[in-house]
Amino acid sequence: MSRPIEAVINLANIRDNYTLAKKLAPHSRVMAVVKANAYGHGSTQVATALTEADAFGVACLAEALELREAGIVQPIVLLGGAFDAAELRDVVGNDLQLVIHSSQQLSDFLGSELSKRVSVWLKMDTGMHRLGFSARAFAEARRSLNASGKVKELVLMSHFSCADQCDKKTTESQLALFNKEVAGLEELKSLANSAALISCPDTHCDWVRPGIMLYGANPLSKPALPPGSLRPAIMPMTIPMTIPMTIPMTIPMTIPMIKPAMTLRSRLVAINEIAAGESVGYGQQWHAPQAARIGTVAVGYADGYPRHAANGTPVLVAGHRASLVGRVSMDFISVDLTGLPEVATGDEVVLWGDGLPVEEVAAMADTITYQLLAGIQQRVNYRYLDK
Repeated sequence: MSRPIEAVINLANIRDNYTLAKKLAPHSRVMAVVKANAYGHGSTQVATALTEADAFGVACLAEALELREAGIVQPIVLLGGAFDAAELRDVVGNDLQLVIHSSQQLSDFLGSELSKRVSVWLKMDTGMHRLGFSARAFAEARRSLNASGKVKELVLMSHFSCADQCDKKTTESQLALFNKEVAGLEELKSLANSAALISCPDTHCDWVRPGIMLYGANPLSKPALPPGSLRPAIMPMTIPMTIPMTIPMTIPMTIPMIKPAMTLRSRLVAINEIAAGESVGYGQQWHAPQAARIGTVAVGYADGYPRHAANGTPVLVAGHRASLVGRVSMDFISVDLTGLPEVATGDEVVLWGDGLPVEEVAAMADTITYQLLAGIQQRVNYRYLDK
């Protein structure tokens, strides 16, 4: 029998979140970002479920080929581009699209013999200073690509560094630079990630690129929406919202809620009684302030549960809220069941998801939801729901 830990993925919720993205950007095409195994949710399963997706975004060639081998026929964009010239053959052979973000990538592309033209997304660095051409180099790269005869369609793009923050000054600055450089150009354009899609409609352009919101996590680091207006969600509903920001808003005053797609859960495998003052876990980092009932749960950092989760990190045991105590170990965690006499070995434990927002766990572990969701390890069992 395998370990009882499993990640339950609700594909219907992912579809609903994709539909929400379409509603928020009704005049844009939507690229569903499924890199990093769809943020830990299973890239082939998610892409197969998103039959209406206009395109998929992945980080690298291997991720794209996995989708093609699974029968995915929609456009697939390599957001990291080709890592060397040799990959361009597979790009062409599998009808992939690629980002070009550096002079080396541009040189490789222009210098390669291609059997057919390729759709290219040309990236400008508007302020994140990670990938992309400077404004001046961007203009020259665009001219070179258009003159090469190798480009089927050219999309102009950039990426925001701070769209998740309530203070939109950086986003405004990046948007202004991009708009200045592409003004009057006929190519399609793309800027918005999940956070910008939700909070900055002026950035929607021709293509939006939702990632984390598809999987039901709030992309806003300091939510500009009222508590509960994005998550958690049990059923579709609308919530009044106000978003304080400087970019003009055209989002409707009501918005359907984002729905969490992953529930990570396991079971209690042991329960022990300890006396006041006794410790739990490696390093004796937690001591019982009184006689305590301690449960052991089959999940640890080797499964993707955050090792640095603090004492007090919440879990749901048989639907009851309980707290992590002691250090997270490789295979197990300990939780305080004092005051929960009805809880028994074998009861279900929700680590995050249904009834327990992943954002809450991430905050207690001093990390981000992206890392928790994308960090699920191979030995975790996956189960898919489609309802």
